[in-house]
Amino acid sequence: MPIRAVIFDLDGTLLKTEMLKAISYARAAVELCPYSLDEATVIEAFKDVVGLSRQEVAEKLVARFDLAEKAEARMAEFGVSTAWQAYVQLRLNIYDAMLEDPNVILNNQWAHNVDLLNFAREKTCITALATMSYREQVNKILNILGWQDKFTFIATRDDVEHGKPDPEIYALVSRQIGIPPERCLVIEDSAVGVQAAQAAGMHVIAVTTDFTRDQLHGMDSLDKRWLVDDPTTLMEVVELCFNAVR
Repeated sequence: MPIRAVIFDLDGTLLKTEMLKAISYARAAVELCPYSLDEATVIEAFKDVVGLSRQEVAEKLVARFDLAEKAEARMAEFGVSTAWQAYVQLRLNIYDAMLEDPNVILNNQWAHNVDLLNFAREKTCITALATMSYREQVNKILNILGWQDKFTFIATRDDVEHGKPDPEIYALVSRQIGIPPERCLVIEDSAVGVQAAQAAGMHVIAVTTDFTRDQLHGMDSLDKRWLVDDPTTLMEVVELCFNAVR
Protein backbone atom coordinates (compact mmCIF):
# COMPACT_ATOMS: atom_id res chain seq x y z
CA MET A 1 0.00 0.00 0.00
CA PRO A 2 1.28 3.51 -0.80
CA ILE A 3 2.01 6.40 1.52
CA ARG A 4 -1.29 8.00 2.47
CA ALA A 5 -0.25 10.79 4.84
CA VAL A 6 2.54 13.36 4.98
CA ILE A 7 3.34 14.73 8.44
CA PHE A 8 5.36 17.92 8.81
CA ASP A 9 7.43 19.35 11.61
CA LEU A 10 7.03 23.13 11.94
CA ASP A 11 10.13 24.87 13.31
CA GLY A 12 13.03 24.51 10.91
CA THR A 13 10.93 22.51 8.44
CA LEU A 14 8.05 24.66 7.23
CA LEU A 15 9.42 27.82 8.83
CA LYS A 16 12.84 29.25 9.58
CA THR A 17 11.76 29.77 13.16
CA GLU A 18 14.73 27.80 14.51
CA MET A 19 16.87 30.82 13.68
CA LEU A 20 14.36 33.16 15.29
CA LYS A 21 14.30 30.97 18.40
CA ALA A 22 18.08 30.82 18.46
CA ILE A 23 18.23 34.60 18.34
CA SER A 24 15.71 34.90 21.19
CA TYR A 25 17.67 32.46 23.40
CA ALA A 26 20.86 34.33 22.55
CA ARG A 27 19.43 37.74 23.36
CA ALA A 28 18.02 36.44 26.66
CA ALA A 29 21.41 35.00 27.60
CA VAL A 30 23.19 38.23 26.71
CA GLU A 31 20.66 40.21 28.76
CA LEU A 32 21.55 38.04 31.75
CA CYS A 33 25.31 38.22 31.14
CA PRO A 34 25.97 41.25 28.92
CA TYR A 35 29.70 41.48 29.67
CA SER A 36 30.68 37.85 29.11
CA LEU A 37 28.46 36.62 26.26
CA ASP A 38 27.71 37.55 22.68
CA GLU A 39 24.75 36.49 20.58
CA ALA A 40 26.80 34.63 17.98
CA THR A 41 28.26 32.28 20.60
CA VAL A 42 24.84 31.30 21.95
CA ILE A 43 23.37 30.91 18.46
CA GLU A 44 26.18 28.49 17.60
CA ALA A 45 25.51 26.51 20.80
CA PHE A 46 21.83 26.29 19.89
CA LYS A 47 22.80 23.90 17.09
CA ASP A 48 23.52 21.25 19.73
CA VAL A 49 20.03 21.44 21.26
CA VAL A 50 17.81 22.18 18.26
CA GLY A 51 14.67 20.04 18.25
CA LEU A 52 14.63 19.41 21.98
CA SER A 53 11.85 20.55 24.30
CA ARG A 54 11.80 24.08 25.67
CA GLN A 55 12.86 22.87 29.11
CA GLU A 56 15.73 20.78 27.76
CA VAL A 57 17.03 23.63 25.60
CA ALA A 58 16.88 26.08 28.49
CA GLU A 59 18.50 23.74 31.00
CA LYS A 60 21.37 22.92 28.65
CA LEU A 61 22.04 26.55 27.75
CA VAL A 62 21.82 27.66 31.39
CA ALA A 63 24.41 25.04 32.30
CA ARG A 64 26.65 25.67 29.30
CA PHE A 65 26.87 29.43 29.84
CA ASP A 66 26.64 29.44 33.64
CA LEU A 67 23.42 31.45 33.66
CA ALA A 68 21.89 29.95 36.80
CA GLU A 69 22.80 32.67 39.29
CA LYS A 70 21.71 35.51 37.02
CA ALA A 71 18.51 33.71 36.06
CA GLU A 72 17.68 32.89 39.69
CA ALA A 73 17.77 36.62 40.43
CA ARG A 74 14.86 37.03 37.96
CA MET A 75 12.66 34.21 39.30
CA ALA A 76 10.44 36.42 41.45
CA GLU A 77 9.93 38.79 38.54
CA PHE A 78 8.41 35.99 36.48
CA GLY A 79 6.75 34.08 39.34
CA VAL A 80 8.76 30.90 38.70
CA SER A 81 10.84 28.65 40.92
CA THR A 82 13.81 27.56 38.81
CA ALA A 83 16.57 29.26 36.88
CA TRP A 84 15.67 27.58 33.59
CA GLN A 85 12.06 28.78 33.89
CA ALA A 86 13.19 32.37 34.41
CA TYR A 87 15.45 32.08 31.38
CA VAL A 88 12.56 30.70 29.32
CA GLN A 89 10.25 33.54 30.34
CA LEU A 90 12.86 36.12 29.46
CA ARG A 91 13.42 34.44 26.12
CA LEU A 92 9.67 34.16 25.42
CA ASN A 93 9.20 37.88 25.96
CA ILE A 94 11.87 38.51 23.34
CA TYR A 95 10.44 35.93 20.92
CA ASP A 96 6.87 37.19 21.29
CA ALA A 97 8.05 40.72 20.56
CA MET A 98 9.70 39.44 17.38
CA LEU A 99 6.47 37.76 16.28
CA GLU A 100 4.46 40.95 16.76
CA ASP A 101 5.52 41.79 13.22
CA PRO A 102 3.63 39.32 10.96
CA ASN A 103 6.24 39.84 8.24
CA VAL A 104 8.78 38.06 10.41
CA ILE A 105 6.81 34.84 9.88
CA LEU A 106 5.65 35.57 6.35
CA ASN A 107 9.22 36.19 5.22
CA ASN A 108 10.70 33.15 6.95
CA GLN A 109 9.06 30.20 5.21
CA TRP A 110 11.04 27.28 3.81
CA ALA A 111 9.62 27.46 0.30
CA HIS A 112 10.57 23.93 -0.79
CA ASN A 113 8.85 22.29 2.18
CA VAL A 114 5.80 24.55 1.86
CA ASP A 115 5.58 23.59 -1.81
CA LEU A 116 5.60 19.93 -0.75
CA LEU A 117 2.79 20.60 1.72
CA ASN A 118 0.67 22.12 -1.03
CA PHE A 119 1.59 19.32 -3.46
CA ALA A 120 0.61 16.63 -0.94
CA ARG A 121 -2.75 18.28 -0.43
CA GLU A 122 -3.32 18.46 -4.18
CA LYS A 123 -2.56 14.74 -4.39
CA THR A 124 -5.23 14.12 -1.70
CA CYS A 125 -2.73 12.89 0.86
CA ILE A 126 -3.73 13.55 4.43
CA THR A 127 -1.47 16.26 5.87
CA ALA A 128 -0.73 16.73 9.56
CA LEU A 129 1.55 18.77 11.80
CA ALA A 130 3.68 17.44 14.67
CA THR A 131 5.59 20.18 16.47
CA MET A 132 7.34 20.63 19.80
CA SER A 133 6.11 24.23 19.93
CA TYR A 134 3.22 24.99 22.26
CA ARG A 135 -0.25 25.43 20.86
CA GLU A 136 -0.56 29.14 21.63
CA GLN A 137 2.48 29.95 19.50
CA VAL A 138 1.48 27.45 16.81
CA ASN A 139 -1.99 28.96 16.47
CA LYS A 140 -0.52 32.46 16.28
CA ILE A 141 1.81 31.39 13.46
CA LEU A 142 -0.87 29.48 11.54
CA ASN A 143 -3.21 32.47 11.77
CA ILE A 144 -0.54 34.78 10.36
CA LEU A 145 0.07 32.38 7.47
CA GLY A 146 -3.59 31.56 6.87
CA TRP A 147 -2.81 27.86 7.26
CA GLN A 148 -5.60 26.91 9.66
CA ASP A 149 -7.16 24.51 7.15
CA LYS A 150 -3.99 22.93 5.72
CA PHE A 151 -3.78 20.10 8.27
CA THR A 152 -6.20 17.32 9.16
CA PHE A 153 -4.68 17.16 12.65
CA ILE A 154 -2.21 19.35 14.55
CA ALA A 155 -0.23 17.91 17.48
CA THR A 156 1.76 20.25 19.71
CA ARG A 157 3.89 19.99 22.86
CA ASP A 158 0.72 20.49 24.89
CA ASP A 159 -0.68 17.19 23.60
CA VAL A 160 2.09 14.82 24.68
CA GLU A 161 3.90 13.89 27.84
CA HIS A 162 7.23 13.22 26.17
CA GLY A 163 8.91 15.35 23.53
CA LYS A 164 10.93 14.22 20.54
CA PRO A 165 12.96 11.98 20.17
CA ASP A 166 10.23 10.02 21.94
CA PRO A 167 7.79 8.76 19.26
CA GLU A 168 4.71 9.76 21.27
CA ILE A 169 3.74 12.75 19.14
CA TYR A 170 3.96 10.79 15.88
CA ALA A 171 2.06 7.86 17.32
CA LEU A 172 -0.64 10.32 18.40
CA VAL A 173 -0.91 11.77 14.89
CA SER A 174 -1.15 8.29 13.38
CA ARG A 175 -4.04 7.37 15.66
CA GLN A 176 -5.88 10.63 15.15
CA ILE A 177 -5.73 10.58 11.34
CA GLY A 178 -6.43 6.86 11.17
CA ILE A 179 -3.39 6.03 9.02
CA PRO A 180 -0.96 3.30 10.16
CA PRO A 181 2.63 4.47 10.75
CA GLU A 182 4.04 2.49 7.82
CA ARG A 183 1.81 4.53 5.47
CA CYS A 184 3.03 7.88 6.83
CA LEU A 185 5.90 10.00 5.52
CA VAL A 186 7.43 12.51 7.94
CA ILE A 187 9.32 15.64 6.84
CA GLU A 188 11.79 16.70 9.53
CA ASP A 189 14.82 18.92 9.91
CA SER A 190 16.38 17.71 13.17
CA ALA A 191 18.04 14.54 14.40
CA VAL A 192 15.67 14.20 17.35
CA GLY A 193 12.70 14.61 15.01
CA VAL A 194 14.03 11.92 12.70
CA GLN A 195 14.58 9.61 15.68
CA ALA A 196 11.00 10.19 16.83
CA ALA A 197 9.56 9.39 13.40
CA GLN A 198 11.71 6.30 13.01
CA ALA A 199 10.78 5.04 16.47
CA ALA A 200 7.11 5.48 15.53
CA GLY A 201 7.67 3.21 12.52
CA MET A 202 7.23 5.93 9.91
CA HIS A 203 9.15 6.78 6.76
CA VAL A 204 11.11 10.00 7.12
CA ILE A 205 12.88 12.46 4.86
CA ALA A 206 15.26 14.89 6.56
CA VAL A 207 15.75 18.33 5.01
CA THR A 208 18.86 19.87 6.52
CA THR A 209 19.42 23.42 7.70
CA ASP A 210 22.55 25.20 8.90
CA PHE A 211 21.50 24.27 12.44
CA THR A 212 21.00 20.56 11.81
CA ARG A 213 23.16 19.48 8.88
CA ASP A 214 26.04 18.03 10.89
CA GLN A 215 23.71 16.16 13.28
CA LEU A 216 21.75 14.61 10.44
CA HIS A 217 24.80 13.54 8.45
CA GLY A 218 26.10 11.85 11.60
CA MET A 219 23.02 9.63 11.98
CA ASP A 220 23.75 5.99 11.18
CA SER A 221 20.04 5.14 11.27
CA LEU A 222 19.15 7.53 8.43
CA ASP A 223 19.44 6.14 4.90
CA LYS A 224 21.31 8.83 2.98
CA ARG A 225 18.79 8.51 0.15
CA TRP A 226 16.36 10.31 2.44
CA LEU A 227 18.72 13.12 3.42
CA VAL A 228 18.18 16.37 1.50
CA ASP A 229 20.84 19.08 1.53
CA ASP A 230 19.77 20.70 -1.73
CA PRO A 231 16.13 21.79 -1.41
CA THR A 232 15.69 21.81 -5.19
CA THR A 233 15.91 18.00 -5.09
CA LEU A 234 13.23 17.53 -2.42
CA MET A 235 10.38 16.62 -4.76
CA GLU A 236 12.65 14.14 -6.54
CA VAL A 237 13.52 12.46 -3.24
CA VAL A 238 9.87 12.40 -2.17
CA GLU A 239 8.89 10.74 -5.44
CA LEU A 240 11.65 8.15 -4.94
CA CYS A 241 10.34 7.45 -1.42
CA PHE A 242 6.75 7.12 -2.62
CA ASN A 243 7.83 4.64 -5.31
CA ALA A 244 9.94 2.65 -2.85
CA VAL A 245 6.96 2.15 -0.53
CA ARG A 246 4.51 0.93 -3.17
